[in-house]
Amino acid sequence: MAEPAARLRLLVLCGRSPRHLHVANRLCAAADVLAIVQETGSDLSWQKLARKLRPDNFARKAWRWLRDRRRYTGQGEAKFFFGDRPPQLDRPDLVREVPHINHPDVLALARSLRPDLIAVFGTSLIRGELLREGRLGIANLHGGLSPEYRGADCTFWALYNGEPQKVGCTLHWIDAGIDTGGLIAHVSPKVLPDDDELRLFWRSVQTSAEVYAELLNRLAAGERFGQKQPHKGRLYQVKQRGLRHERQVDRLLRQGLLRQLDLDARVSWFPAEGAAKARHAGRACSAALP
Repeated sequence: MAEPAARLRLLVLCGRSPRHLHVANRLCAAADVLAIVQETGSDLSWQKLARKLRPDNFARKAWRWLRDRRRYTGQGEAKFFFGDRPPQLDRPDLVREVPHINHPDVLALARSLRPDLIAVFGTSLIRGELLREGRLGIANLHGGLSPEYRGADCTFWALYNGEPQKVGCTLHWIDAGIDTGGLIAHVSPKVLPDDDELRLFWRSVQTSAEVYAELLNRLAAGERFGQKQPHKGRLYQVKQRGLRHERQVDRLLRQGLLRQLDLDARVSWFPAEGAAKARHAGRACSAALP
């Protein structure tokens, strides 16, 4: 009988919201996690403060804060991912806090731990020498289907564009761009008639957490993934989303945008070019999730 593949040694970089904790817990169950790095956001210089307080930046960030308070206030996200349990990490003993994800301490930690893979979800944009760490590289979970939906609020923009079938997440390798690295997998959630933006987004993340865990097992078994994104697609920025856009999405949902879609969860894998040619003549492998 063949020996089971050794589990990957993982460094996790993640945010603090319930969705981030849920994904981190799923990764801890699927690999040997060496450390979990979270940002405190305390690295604020006078230059950064002056930039944030510029009238145009301040007004935009104030609107974003008010909008997100309205969207995320309450226990909706926590209950979706954790039920009646408090949202928390299964391994709080592994947490390392840093002011910012590009702080020198993160690079030093990666070099000392020498993980097989660095797994990311919900951090600031990674830059510099950290991009070269991890024996296999750095994988990220992005909340949109790249390259068509890169950047922020991709579930919202897919609904705004009348494309609910393009709601989903992307697992990809991180490069110096924004959601532009080699594709690993596209993950699309089950779509229900009474869904709204947040429930679709949360279900995308929930479904993607299982695919992320599967990726770790398949990488440990020797499979390799990653295909170049076919085009630049579109980058959506925080500042693009305004009240008129929100009203349009509300209108589309009331008018039945999600009715009669009958879409189950779906995943498309993108094997590394050599493996893709050997197995599937260069095409991505697609399958329905249970």
